[in-house]
Amino acid sequence: MAETGRCGGLSGQVLEPSDVRGPARATGDRPDTRATTTTFLFTDVEGSTRLWELDQDGMRAALTAHDKILRDAIAAHGGEVVKHLGDGLLAVFDSAPEGVCAAVEAQQLLVDQPWELGEPLRVRMALHTGDATEARDGDYFGPVLNRCARLIGVAHGSQIIVSQATGRSIEDQGVGGVGLIPLGQHRLRDLLRPEQIAQVTADGLPSEFPPLRSLDLWQGHLPLQMTSFVGRE
Repeated sequence: MAETGRCGGLSGQVLEPSDVRGPARATGDRPDTRATTTTFLFTDVEGSTRLWELDQDGMRAALTAHDKILRDAIAAHGGEVVKHLGDGLLAVFDSAPEGVCAAVEAQQLLVDQPWELGEPLRVRMALHTGDATEARDGDYFGPVLNRCARLIGVAHGSQIIVSQATGRSIEDQGVGGVGLIPLGQHRLRDLLRPEQIAQVTADGLPSEFPPLRSLDLWQGHLPLQMTSFVGRE
């Protein structure tokens, strides 16, 4: 795989509950427009409702560390947190490789973090790249966001998945230390066009997951295999 620079800079950091960073920058301080093509990152904590029921104090401490890990990784790669969505967030990047590097570094730290919940905090992540002309008052709307939101809904905890558009950008520009595993073409809820999806791989990340939770799984259809993504080591 051609390399134009490795993802790196945060791995190995262990956070204590008291290691707190201030809130994300206010969306009103950002211009309403970014680069024409923008990469969006959605994150979500798997099983968060159950974890809150089991240990509220533990979840508060866990989310403090979770939020700092994500904010630091996003900022380190030139991204911006747009808003928090429950226990997850939405972030934007001018570059797909930077978005993927931020996701990889955050996921590596989340996987290694010594959680005190009795089980790991598993965060699923999805990235999609497209035209970001739908910005309004520092927030984003429209088909590109809708597709990314549907992508995060089919992923599993500790898994990073990308759309065809993001995957192609990664392959075209090259991201050192990062690979793509084709997962096939999947139909996503409320979207007419199916999506070619790939899983991001890197050192220190889990690689084995159940099938994606797409409409193809629930309706008993096998996903069509991709032809545009090539798995890389």
